[in-house]
Parts: sequence; C-alpha cells; structure tokens
Amino acid sequence: MTRSLITGGFGFIGRQLALQLLEEGHEVVLFDLFTDDAFLQRAGPKLSAIRGTVADWAQVTDMVRRSTPDFLFHCGAALPPFSEESPQAAFQSNVVGTYNVLESARLFETPMVIYASTVTSFGPDAPEGAPDEFAQHPQSMYGTSKVCSERLGEYYHRRYGLDFRAVRFTPIFGPGRAASAGWTAYTSVAIEEAARGRPYVLKASPETLTDILYVKDAARAMIDLATAEPAKLSRRCYNLRGHLVTAQELVDRVRRVVPDATLMFEPD
Repeated sequence: MTRSLITGGFGFIGRQLALQLLEEGHEVVLFDLFTDDAFLQRAGPKLSAIRGTVADWAQVTDMVRRSTPDFLFHCGAALPPFSEESPQAAFQSNVVGTYNVLESARLFETPMVIYASTVTSFGPDAPEGAPDEFAQHPQSMYGTSKVCSERLGEYYHRRYGLDFRAVRFTPIFGPGRAASAGWTAYTSVAIEEAARGRPYVLKASPETLTDILYVKDAARAMIDLATAEPAKLSRRCYNLRGHLVTAQELVDRVRRVVPDATLMFEPD
C-alpha cells in the first residue's frame, strides 16, 4: 500500500490533501505541532499522526524513519503575519525545517518530496501571470524562506538525486482557513461569516485584486505533480494560478447565495 507523509498535516492544505489521498487508497501519516483526534476518528484507520515540529532535527528524522513514506508532502511552515513578526522562528521552521525534511528523506531513502511554495516568492513587482522561471525577489521573510527552500530542494535533486518537486501557490481560499492567516484570509472568512449569518469587515478596498485558488484544487495539484511521469517534467518548481477577483466581485458572488449578507469594507 502506498504511504504518504504530510508535514503541517493538520493545517489548511494538509487536511484536504490527507482526505484526497485517503480517497485514493493511500495510508496517510500527518506530522504537526498539534493533533485533532476528531479529524483522525472521522478519517478512519488509514490515517495516523505524529506530533512534532519540522524545526527539530531529531523529531523529523524519527518521523521519516517511523513512517517510511513513498511520498513526503512538505506543507509545514510558519505563515504571515507570524513569519514577519518573528523572523528568527520563521527561519528555523521554514528554512531549517526544509533542510531537516530533505536530509531525512535522503538518509532514509524517501523516493520523493513535494513542496508547497508560493508565488509570494516573486515579490510585489512581479507581473500577473509571471512564468515559472521569472526572477524571484521576495520582500517578506515568508517569501524569502520559500525561495531558500526551493533552492535547497533543487540542490538535493542535483547532488543526491532526490526527486524534489514544488508547487508555487497563489493565495488559497476555502472552509477552515484561519482569519489570522495573512491579509488574503478575507477571501475565505467573508464567505464563512456570511453563511453563518454574521457581519464581517473586509480589510481591503472594493478594488483590491487577488488571484485565489480553491483549497481542494491546491491539494489536487500536489497529488497530480507527485504522480506525474518524470519525463514530462521540465523543471522542479511550477507556478499554479487560480482566478483573479476583486474584493467587490467576491462580495457580489457571496450575496447571490446569501442576499442579506452584511459585508463591509475597511481598508487597512
């Protein structure tokens, strides 16, 4: 039976990735700082969890040794705004953590590491639809850490033959995204609050334009990349775009379903 290991497994993307892998018959192991017993019970016996942090070398090596995965999906990372408020902690989690994952995969002969990166790595001056090979000039700790991790993965591929693959995501929306998870969280929270009949203030202007990707599509993309034939890959890191929408367009679409939704704009 195919076994997949997911770092950040109880996170926003990790949960959806786990559910889709389980549907395809995988045995799935989640690695995260916290666990969710209710989620584990609902998912069934093919899902298990190991508690720990990717920043801890001993915990990561133990995780990989115990789980012996066929696929290692590396989604664990410190996100904005925490990554900008605590850059040292973010470096340990996002850069050292990726090194720990890659080196452990090498030591225990894990066949493949699939990494969740971000288009934030290109920086604010990159044009919409920038190609995969566009120069990366991030201006945040989060984006910088993702560039470092991509280069580490490419190094492990060249030096040791580790099959490293990465997807650079645009902002992801869907049920369960934390309101504190960066300024683009409004794309998820506005929908959820309207569905609950509660008012919500979007910290954006009506004209704010965001390229958003649904969380189920993000998880599907990681699986598709993992199962792609090596001969069809032209690079190690791929951009994945979603749909460009303004904040006003998002609100208008919500009100088609919830006409009395109380959604207001209050730009920071």
